[in-house]
Amino acid sequence: MNEFLQTAHSWLTEKLFSIGNTDVSLHGIAATILLVLCIVLGEKIFRLVIVRRLLENTQLDKPVRYGVERIMGYLFLLLGGYIALQTIGLDLSSLTVIAGAVGVGIGFGLQNIISNFISGIIILIERPISIGDRVEVGGVAGQIVKISLRSTIVVTNDNISIIVPNSSFISETVINWSHGDPKARFRIPIGVAYGTDTDKLTEVLLAVAKADPNVLEDPEPKVFFDSYGDSSLNFELGVWSQAMVRSPRSLRSGINFAVYKALDEAGIEIPFPQRDLHVRSGSLEARQASEGDSNKPS
Repeated sequence: MNEFLQTAHSWLTEKLFSIGNTDVSLHGIAATILLVLCIVLGEKIFRLVIVRRLLENTQLDKPVRYGVERIMGYLFLLLGGYIALQTIGLDLSSLTVIAGAVGVGIGFGLQNIISNFISGIIILIERPISIGDRVEVGGVAGQIVKISLRSTIVVTNDNISIIVPNSSFISETVINWSHGDPKARFRIPIGVAYGTDTDKLTEVLLAVAKADPNVLEDPEPKVFFDSYGDSSLNFELGVWSQAMVRSPRSLRSGINFAVYKALDEAGIEIPFPQRDLHVRSGSLEARQASEGDSNKPS
């Protein structure tokens, strides 16, 4: 029995290869794997049991707590990995050159990932955006449903989930329709024919706005005389609403339907592009006479 154990021990501790001044054996590999598993398990216990319970007693919002929790987990893994390498006796100095070269390559390859990761930390701490906000960034418009350290998920009104890198919210201009206050004002352009009674038009448009349940009474809706167009007098109906955050197109569409119907019932004309052609008779007669003289035989 002793001979078997001695043989097994010599087989497990037999040198397979070397890394610098450190000999690698099956025993060392098995110990390393076991140590890595312990570090991973320890990270989960540390992050989910200790850090999470401590953060739950703070006044930090849930996204911020999540970000801090993940950061503490990564720091635990880095520290645990360093301690593990020291424990198994690996000579780290021999890996300096290789690690430097690999680090440069990985740095270029992970540049965007690191940028998104850092941007995610900034978002979770400064909170320029939050879950539930309606935003527009990089041509994407929708409601934020999830914020992670690498990306943010935005759901459009068509129920399409779009994954936006966090760096976009830091480096690009972001429109947040509901940041701090969910109500917003938007304007609906309306063109009417020249000669329209503007007072009557104002009454009709305000009546339409006040009849819509999604339009707020305070601040009250207003009608703006925007400009003189080629074929129309251009007005804008400005209304305040909280529904702009949830379904802006539906709100605009509903008011447009109501405005068209109200203008038709009030006898107010919505013009179409048109041009008036004026012909000078004297110039036409002179031209006809000139053409007639040129057609006579010489």
